[in-house]
Amino acid sequence: MPAGIETRRRAYADAVTHAAGVASPRLHAAFASVPRERFLAPPPWTVFEPGDLAPKVTFDPADLYQDALVAIDPARRINNGQPSLHARWLAAVDPRPGDRVVQIGAGTGYYTALLAELVRPTGRIDAYEIEADLAEIARANLRPYADVTVHAASAVGVPLPPADVIYVSAAASVPAAAWLDALAPGGRLVMPWEPVAGLGGVTLLVRRETSGFSAVPTTLVGFIPCQGLDERPRARVHPDALLATRSLWRVAERAPDEAATAVFTDLWFSSSPLG
Repeated sequence: MPAGIETRRRAYADAVTHAAGVASPRLHAAFASVPRERFLAPPPWTVFEPGDLAPKVTFDPADLYQDALVAIDPARRINNGQPSLHARWLAAVDPRPGDRVVQIGAGTGYYTALLAELVRPTGRIDAYEIEADLAEIARANLRPYADVTVHAASAVGVPLPPADVIYVSAAASVPAAAWLDALAPGGRLVMPWEPVAGLGGVTLLVRRETSGFSAVPTTLVGFIPCQGLDERPRARVHPDALLATRSLWRVAERAPDEAATAVFTDLWFSSSPLG
């Protein structure tokens, strides 16, 4: 790799973590060390540069080192997401050495590699990608990471391995029950939450606490839907109160009350924090 690209990658890590408002030497080192071009499909790459209306088609890896989306498959609306957004998510779930991670929506493996760097040397990653062709690319790209297993499968409706971190890159109205079941005590889940179809989504950070699940929405986001969860019935949603959400409950364990911000078939969200 030319020395100029390594310099560009370090500057990219500076810019991405600064844009995300994240001061984490470990996260900075991960962005500075993982070669983005090795975790995409082969060039040419279609890059959506910040502020430009038209994408740029390029063979130059240096063009990948900016806070930009890179198309993976435009027809399926699949891309390698904005690095500063993922930097915020990674900082929020704080993957640590030794953590077990489940990634849902691995794409071609770039953010999988970042997660792997953050949980080394004793952590494990189970990465799920429902699109079989992308899973095959991710598996090839991630071959140097012995601690990563790529599953060409859905992560909805199936048991998942126990996880300290669950990292979801597809929008859903609710987390799947299996995701909550897999979270270890103190485990963190981040996902694009779109409780009302057509209104856009927000980042939702869920944490398994001693007394239940805290759930806090943060930044606005836009992601493709998670297959298998985008059609789930919506029993009741209060759009004006969604950002006040602070906890998540199973309907079978606690009935929805007046603090409910969104009620679904099996789960409901509440503006009341965990007691």
